[in-house]
Amino acid sequence: MLVSCALALASFGADAAPGDELPDIGTPADATLTQNDEYQIGLMVMKGLRDAGEILEDPEASEYLQTIGSRLASHAPEGHVPFQFFIVKDHQINAFALPGGFVCVNAGLVLATANESELAGVMAHEIAHVTQRHITRGIRAQNKNSLVSAAALLAAILIGAATGSADAAQAGIVIAQGTAAQQQINFTRAAEYEADRVGIGFMAAAGYDPQSMPTFFDTLNRRSGGPGKVPEFLQDHPVTSNRIAEAKNRAEQMPKVRATDSVSFALVRERLRVLSLPEGADPVEGYRRATTGIIMSDDSRSYGEALASISAGRAEAAIKTLNDLINRHDDVILYRVALGQAQTKAGDLDGARRSFSAAMSLFPRNIPLTVRYAETLMHAGQADMAHRILLDLFNVVPPTPEQIRLTALAANSAGDVADAYYYMSEYHIAGGELALAAGQLQMALAVPKLSQIQRARFQARLDQIREVLPRGQRTSFEAPLPSPEPPQKPDSRPRGSSQPGSG
Repeated sequence: MLVSCALALASFGADAAPGDELPDIGTPADATLTQNDEYQIGLMVMKGLRDAGEILEDPEASEYLQTIGSRLASHAPEGHVPFQFFIVKDHQINAFALPGGFVCVNAGLVLATANESELAGVMAHEIAHVTQRHITRGIRAQNKNSLVSAAALLAAILIGAATGSADAAQAGIVIAQGTAAQQQINFTRAAEYEADRVGIGFMAAAGYDPQSMPTFFDTLNRRSGGPGKVPEFLQDHPVTSNRIAEAKNRAEQMPKVRATDSVSFALVRERLRVLSLPEGADPVEGYRRATTGIIMSDDSRSYGEALASISAGRAEAAIKTLNDLINRHDDVILYRVALGQAQTKAGDLDGARRSFSAAMSLFPRNIPLTVRYAETLMHAGQADMAHRILLDLFNVVPPTPEQIRLTALAANSAGDVADAYYYMSEYHIAGGELALAAGQLQMALAVPKLSQIQRARFQARLDQIREVLPRGQRTSFEAPLPSPEPPQKPDSRPRGSSQPGSG
């Protein structure tokens, strides 16, 4: 999907031999973009993808992907920004990396992998694209010295590709026509070989089977049966027999690894399968059709059927299935989270709170569990408690933008108007909208009867933002506004979410 556009920028020149072990990535003096510049570009594109509804805001699936990605990225060279991993709501088999450590994996790719090491192989390949700074090297090679033009160009192409914009597609065509074909082929091929080599190293160090990367590529290669059947991943990441052979040889040089799939791999696959069902159809029947002929464990199928039942409004059937799964596997968090959601959907709020509370005592500060518990508490009119458990979690674990919005909602519902403004400012900061964030902080500072700690915290954050705002905007945020209206209550359901049991 989007990776072809990203690598179109990366393919603007810079010949390199596939066998080179030490790529020339230039020096800080001749780099077109700094790592902070790359982060800002990636942040801008991610905001566009979120606004377009392309990112799946599902705590369970997102946390699983982040766990796999963090395990791989922990073996990347020092000096890189923290990696963040996202699931794209697309059934196509693809993945892509953005400058600044943003890695996106299509839901369709997760469903196409046969085991966890294959998924890790694709993610390691994309992480390597970032660590080797392939997009930036390509921009530098083409003498794109303007950060503004480079960022705008990259964002327009990527967002346009995600939203199906004809103008963006035409822009990509013009760029491709204006670039020497052989230079594109040479650089793209070199980047792909390099990402394979580096990624395989990440896999082996993280305890995944490095042979799974070339195995997955080979499977995709054999699966293609004509121009209309070529997986998008192969279109964006050209695979040749030589490339597969080299990846296999590289993997054979690594220590032998006996990797086993986590329980979450099979369950998240079924979760994504349910989330990917067409809207308007019966989820239960749709899930049965989607899984016909697919080999999976009985527990995975039961979990998927329970999620489909929740989505179909048949929560009572899901509760029975999930209780049975928990009785046999009481250490699987995803079963417990789904049970609480099912009980909430069935109207048994007391039962849901008991289930979530028991699970929280066993698995404190688990992100999906805490988020779902907070949603249930707010549904039950206990926003103050929801606010407390979210803060307890996010003071330790960095939240996603949608989780920040949920915290703002909880604070507002609990009557903590000032903190609600503050959390909404953090939400806007996460999206790169600094002027909006400053405005929220002004309103927070104008709330009557602030504590000294609150006032100091809000003012310090506003001062930080003002330092990086354009000069023309700074004077607008020098003093707090008087007597603000309470903040608009955000939706209780994060934008773009379609998780089973929500609502």
